[in-house]
Amino acid sequence: MNAFSFLALGDSYTIGEGVAAAERWPLQLASRLRREGIGCSDPRIVATTGWTTGELATAMDAETFAPRYALVTLLIGVNDQYRGRPLDEYREQFQTLLQRAIGLADGDAARVIVVSIPDWGVTPFAAREGRDPARIAREIDSFNAAARAEAEAAGARWADVTSLSRAPDLRNELVADGLHPSGKQYARWATAILPVVRAALKAA
Repeated sequence: MNAFSFLALGDSYTIGEGVAAAERWPLQLASRLRREGIGCSDPRIVATTGWTTGELATAMDAETFAPRYALVTLLIGVNDQYRGRPLDEYREQFQTLLQRAIGLADGDAARVIVVSIPDWGVTPFAAREGRDPARIAREIDSFNAAARAEAEAAGARWADVTSLSRAPDLRNELVADGLHPSGKQYARWATAILPVVRAALKAA
């Protein structure tokens, strides 16, 4: 069984801040695919806690990528929102990153999956910082709307995990920092993203 290549681009949510490597959602997703008999290599992850769109772009400049990935995921933007960056700036930088992701998928946008930004405003961390959860939710929604519009215009796919992050029964599925998801919540993300991946692979 030949294993297809998988590249995951992002920030703390993709590198899995506070969880073991095997609990990161890209690793859990690859494991789920293999259990279904779909050959998938462990993903190459280019992500670091705290990265904005601009910082991810700079990091990608320093990387050497394989000529073609069968699947590319992109989840970026929470740190742009956290730092108060303008929405228009995010949209422009996200669009550039998306085009780079498509290029890494050998130009096939249908094999690029944009994952939505989760809502950190519902977490204990946000409460400790005295942040306004309603404002964070509005801004996250605006950033996600921009990313989704760019993804759909380019022919890429969209996977929603924001609704999971906001579910009352999942809000405590966090690591010790009270901000980042636990492996258990990432397992739910993998479940949500899995059908989108199946569709992408079927179309390839």
